[in-house]
Amino acid sequence: MYNLLLDTDSYKASHWLQYPPGTDSMFSYAESRGGRYPATVFFGLQYILKTYLSQPLEQWMVDEAQAFYQAHGVPFNAEGFTDIVQRLDGRLPVRIRAVPEGSVVPVHNVLMTVESTDPKSFWLVSWLETMLLRVWYPTTVATQSYYIRQLIYDYLVKTADQPDEEIDFKLHDFGARGVSSCESSGIGGMANLVNFKGSDTVQGVLYANRYYNCPMAGFSIPAAEHSTMTAWGRSREVDAYQNMLQRFAQPGKTVAVVSDSYDIWGAIANLWGQKLRQQVIDSGATVVIRPDSGDPKTVVMRCLHLLEDAFGTVKNTKGYKVLQHVRLIQGDGMNPQSIADVLDAMMQQGFSASNVAFGMGGALLQRVDRDTQRFAYKCSSINIDGDATPVFKDPATDPGKRSKAGRLDLIIDKTGYCTVALEGQAQHDQSVLATVYENGTLLKEYDFEAVRATALKT
Repeated sequence: MYNLLLDTDSYKASHWLQYPPGTDSMFSYAESRGGRYPATVFFGLQYILKTYLSQPLEQWMVDEAQAFYQAHGVPFNAEGFTDIVQRLDGRLPVRIRAVPEGSVVPVHNVLMTVESTDPKSFWLVSWLETMLLRVWYPTTVATQSYYIRQLIYDYLVKTADQPDEEIDFKLHDFGARGVSSCESSGIGGMANLVNFKGSDTVQGVLYANRYYNCPMAGFSIPAAEHSTMTAWGRSREVDAYQNMLQRFAQPGKTVAVVSDSYDIWGAIANLWGQKLRQQVIDSGATVVIRPDSGDPKTVVMRCLHLLEDAFGTVKNTKGYKVLQHVRLIQGDGMNPQSIADVLDAMMQQGFSASNVAFGMGGALLQRVDRDTQRFAYKCSSINIDGDATPVFKDPATDPGKRSKAGRLDLIIDKTGYCTVALEGQAQHDQSVLATVYENGTLLKEYDFEAVRATALKT
């Protein structure tokens, strides 16, 4: 069973002994201190709160933690945690306020604040840092896919007739096998779904459905993998493709077929473009050809020209070519830069972005870390004998790590989001932070569609 008292860093077990005498309150905040992107899409706190902070502390947790830390070599505040169990019924005496999930907030602004509500256990604010700061992961995944969405959408606006109808399915999540755990698959896959609706990461869809009250957050289609193609043997490659058409190609439906098991150029020119051409057309389906090796830009462009030769194109109202009956999905080697390279090459050669969708795996869910957006959780205020004392760090060796001081809030003024220090107020009159958790109770929930609406309104 999960034990919150073992979900922290070892050195935090001794921290209750290190604060100034008379300390009775603590206030900390989380922010992105900069990084790859100029803003962050805040997401995933609700999952953390529901999963890890909705269960009251119990005495067995204290006993288990005491035995562990004693053997581990660090002191442990068994008396303090037992007091929370007995006097507060195990409910954690902290208040967590945060921006609405899905908010796109410029870096260097407060995203979440955590403050103590009980003077005897003020140190709990620091204890929770390890677990709460993991919000960096879903936030960073959501942020990266948000900017990829903007990138693809810009090309759709330039080259497609219906960009708003197409964008939701232009980036497909293939990341489940490329992450470190089942939970990473769920958290990261859920975060990408804030921006896109196509996913083969089942856990991500389930997490969004379960933790954000969504009937169905993501969708997929029948698609081939190499084993289902190579099982037929090279001499029967066309039979493998024909089987896909017979099984799944129906009017108005979409089916994807990986076609680079042997020779992608021959597969398109001779099999799809000749032997199966009329069957594809007559099916009424959209057949999506998937190359899965080689330089993405080179491969996509050559595939587009071969498919154009076989199935033809029509020019849309913006003067760009759109394939008939078929499309491409490029899922190998995709990252923000390679997607941009492919889209730019397509536009330069007169092809609409409508012709291609992208898949991302490890680069989407795994090739990020806490430093991608430089996430930090810092104490900014304590009370000593009832007197508020702003605190901060300001290392001479790295000015970028200077932290904020005081009890903080986030507002929107005429310039946009702005972090402010409070002067004796519990919160600013124009605060955009909502109290989502207080004294062991989840106070506010967001539905997934509301999160999407918040993220995509900008």
